[in-house]
Amino acid sequence: MAPVTDTSSLDGLRERLRRFVADRQWEPFHTPKNLAMALAGEAGELLAEFQWLTPEESAAVVTADPQAAARIRSELADVTAYLVHLAMALDVDLVANAHHKLDEVERRYPPGA
Repeated sequence: MAPVTDTSSLDGLRERLRRFVADRQWEPFHTPKNLAMALAGEAGELLAEFQWLTPEESAAVVTADPQAAARIRSELADVTAYLVHLAMALDVDLVANAHHKLDEVERRYPPGA
């Protein structure tokens, strides 16, 4: 396996995910439907970390509870990986689409409105 050299960009993450899945021959299982379902499951696991916390507790959980912080970081990583992989499967540019969506939202909700 080639060493990971680009750990700070979306392109680097996409390439590492591609290699990870290819090395395990998981491509037939990583359909958009399956990836979307996995993403929803991981988002649910992330949500469970915040369930029943007050707004103040949820804002401070990462600094107040190292064990919860580790779990939250892990769930965020899972959500990110599945989202990126789903976007790859659908040939969607996440960054371009996020900017497009922000353009729409900025038009809908101008500053001071």
